[in-house]
Amino acid sequence: MSEQKTLVMKFGGTSVGSANALQYAVQIIRDAKRDWERVVVVTSAMSGVTNLLLDSAASASHGKVDSLSETEATLREKHFSAADALIKDETLREQTKTEIDTLIQSLVDLCKAIAILGEASPRAMDAVASLGERMSVRLLAAVVNDAGIKAQGIETTKFIVTNANHQNAHPDFKTTTEKTRGTLNPLMDAGIVPITTGFIGATPEGAITTLGRGGSDYSAAIIGAVLPADDVWIWTDVDGVMTTDPRIVKEAQTLPEISYNEIAELAYYGAKVLHPKTIRPVLDAGIGLRICNTFNPSHPGTRLIASVKSNGKVNGKVIKAVTAIRKQRLVTIEGRGMLGVPGVAARAFGAVASTGTSVPLITQASSEQSICFAVPSELTPSVLSALEKSFAREIEDEDIDRVWATEDVSIVTVVGAGMRHTHGVAGRVFSQLGKNDVNVLAIAQGSSEVSISLVVDAVDTENAVKALHELIVQ
Repeated sequence: MSEQKTLVMKFGGTSVGSANALQYAVQIIRDAKRDWERVVVVTSAMSGVTNLLLDSAASASHGKVDSLSETEATLREKHFSAADALIKDETLREQTKTEIDTLIQSLVDLCKAIAILGEASPRAMDAVASLGERMSVRLLAAVVNDAGIKAQGIETTKFIVTNANHQNAHPDFKTTTEKTRGTLNPLMDAGIVPITTGFIGATPEGAITTLGRGGSDYSAAIIGAVLPADDVWIWTDVDGVMTTDPRIVKEAQTLPEISYNEIAELAYYGAKVLHPKTIRPVLDAGIGLRICNTFNPSHPGTRLIASVKSNGKVNGKVIKAVTAIRKQRLVTIEGRGMLGVPGVAARAFGAVASTGTSVPLITQASSEQSICFAVPSELTPSVLSALEKSFAREIEDEDIDRVWATEDVSIVTVVGAGMRHTHGVAGRVFSQLGKNDVNVLAIAQGSSEVSISLVVDAVDTENAVKALHELIVQ
C-alpha cells in the first residue's frame, strides 16, 4: 500500500467568521479530501469572538456584568445565524445550537464568578478565552457533516498537553505526540476528518490552557509536526505573505516563496500573517507550510521553504519585504559613569524582564555611555519605573545622568536573505530614506543578516515603508 499523505489545514477567524466564509471553508475541505487521503482541520474562533470574550472577563473583573446579556445575544446571533443558514438537518442544527448555548452560559457563569472575586486569574482568563474555539469547532463540524463530508469535532484539550503557564502555555511534545496520534489516527483511518480547536490545550490534570494570542497557527504546526503530516496549510484572508502591508502600499505583492528565517523576522516585526511560534515545530519536522486565501482558493499563496537559493535573491531582488511595528518607545539609559562598568546591560534588562516586557530592538553605542532599546508604548511607564529603582544609587551618584523615553516611534524592518550576500544594502536603505526626508533614530541589524531594523518617528512610519518598498518594486 502506498504511504498515505496527511494534510493539516488551519482556518483563521475571518475564514470561519460568517455563513459565507464557512461555505468557502467547506468547499476547501471537500477539495482537500479529494486530493489527500488524510485531512485534519484546525479552526479558530469566529472573527471578533475572542476579543468579545476577553472584554467581558475584563469588565467582570471590575465588577461590571451589566453588558453580559448583550454579549450573550451577540454570540448567539453570530453562531446561530450561520447554523440556521447552513445546517439543513434539523436534529443536527438544534443539537449544535444547544451545545453552543451551553458554552455561552458557561461564559456568563465564569464572568459572574470573576465579578464576585474582583479579579480574573490567568487560569480563569484561559477558560474564558477557550470558549470561542470551542463554539467554532462544534459549528464547523456540524456544517461539514451536513454538507456530506464525514467529520468529527474534537477539542485539542484531549491531546495537546501543556505546562500550567496559563495564557502562554508550552506543549509537552512527548505526551502530545502519543495522545495526538492515538486520538486522530483512528478517525482518519476510518475516513473521518477530525475538526479540532486551535489555540488551546490542557495541563495533565485537565485544566484548559491557551498557547498565546494567535496560537491557532501554532496548534496546527504542533499537530502537523507530531502526526507527522506532509503539509500544513494556513488559510487566512490574504493571498499569502505580502511584500508589505497593502493598506500602506497599494502595489504590495504576494511573495511566491519565503524562507523560514525571513518569515520569522517578518512575524516578529509585525507581519500578522503567521504566529512567530508556528515556524519551529514545522521546521524541526521538515514539513511543508503554505499560507493561502480562503476567499481566493485558486491563488497559490506563499510557500515556506527551509532556505533560499545560495544568493537569497528572488527575481534578482535583495530585499523581499518591509514591515512596521507601531506604538513603541525608545528607552535610553545614559551617563559617562557607565563607561567600563561591567554588568550595566545585564542589570538593565533584568529590570525590564521583571516587568514582563519583551524588548524587540536593542542598540548600544560603542562608547558604552548609553544603552537604547525599544519597548511597547503602553509598558513604558512600568519599564522606566523599574529601571529608576534598579539604578537609584547610580542616578544619585550621577554615574547615570538620566533614564528617559521618547514619544511614540515605529520599528521599520527590511527583510531579505539576499542581503547577507550583497554589498551596500544598508547604504541603499539609508539613502532611500534620506531622499524621502525620513530621519532614522536608531538602527539594529540581526546577526542572522536577514534583516535590518530601524526606528523612525511615528509620523514617518508610512513614508518610510513606502520609500523602502520602492527598493523591492524597482
